[in-house]
Amino acid sequence: MPRFRFALLLSLLFASPAFAADQPTLAQYHDRSGHADAWQGGVRMIPIHTPAGDFKVWTKRVGNNPRIKVLLLHGGPGSTHEPFEVFDSFLPADCVEYYYYDQLGSYYSDQPDDPRLLAIDRFVDEVEQVRKALGLDKDNFYLLGHSWGGMLAIEYALAHQEHLKGLVISNMMSSIPAYNDYADKALRTELDPAALAELRKLDAAKDYTNPRFEELLMPHYERHVLRRPIAEWPDPVIRGFMKHLNRKVYVPMQGPSELGASGILEKWDRTADLEKIQVPTLVIGARYDTMDPKWMEMMSKRLPHGDYLYLPNGSHSSFYDDQDAYFAGLLKFLHAVDDGKAP
Repeated sequence: MPRFRFALLLSLLFASPAFAADQPTLAQYHDRSGHADAWQGGVRMIPIHTPAGDFKVWTKRVGNNPRIKVLLLHGGPGSTHEPFEVFDSFLPADCVEYYYYDQLGSYYSDQPDDPRLLAIDRFVDEVEQVRKALGLDKDNFYLLGHSWGGMLAIEYALAHQEHLKGLVISNMMSSIPAYNDYADKALRTELDPAALAELRKLDAAKDYTNPRFEELLMPHYERHVLRRPIAEWPDPVIRGFMKHLNRKVYVPMQGPSELGASGILEKWDRTADLEKIQVPTLVIGARYDTMDPKWMEMMSKRLPHGDYLYLPNGSHSSFYDDQDAYFAGLLKFLHAVDDGKAP
């Protein structure tokens, strides 16, 4: 190879984010020395104290980066970390350290059956206990919440933003009443009138375990939850959203379906409080999302240091159906905050 071409190749290689001087080397990123979780592949069962007793929640660390550590808050409530497994295809190549985490009541964590645990403040306290156990703080701690996890991330930031370096609200509106209004006016009208009438009849009878209930919702799921025929949905989504969903958590808090909320969370609204969140925040919305993308854009403007990522081909699970744009925008935000160039 001619000398000038070799020099050019080296300059391009070491100018890229993954090989920048302040980024971990490949060996450093995968180094397991000094980690108590190394002997079991990064997994830790973290003790959690609650009003109903002491339990344990499941976490798993991937990689090492002293400046960028992302804790992932899954949706549901009562789903699992599993739909996030696609992050393995994107974050390690950019040397981002991240943590999978199943909230209390979810499949890989303890699953106590106690209504006292189904409260937003209790979940916020749980996240804070997890943060402390993992040793995350304002110099490195990014919180990413998807769907219900986005709601939890907003609540955590309002309670403990002094510990955050950055925040990502993925596919979640700041108001459940506004979400329900959007579902009524924009989502339910897409359903066949006969199917909608049957759904309302099943809902009135609280016959949520009837297979017909999910069958009638399939067109909605395939258009707004993940934009592929359900037979093609990725295995991590099937596991997290269907096989391993804890309905004893999901139904009381969210309600029986993804076509609006009717549970404990029904009155939740933090729109007026967004201006209190002072940390750099990325809001992610998508054209086909169950959540109103225009509302999420508005959220980004109310946040003092907000930014908006719009995904024209994505749905509620846009890290699958518009994933290249999703991860390009996410990684750009993480590195901008790390470089002190966030909004």
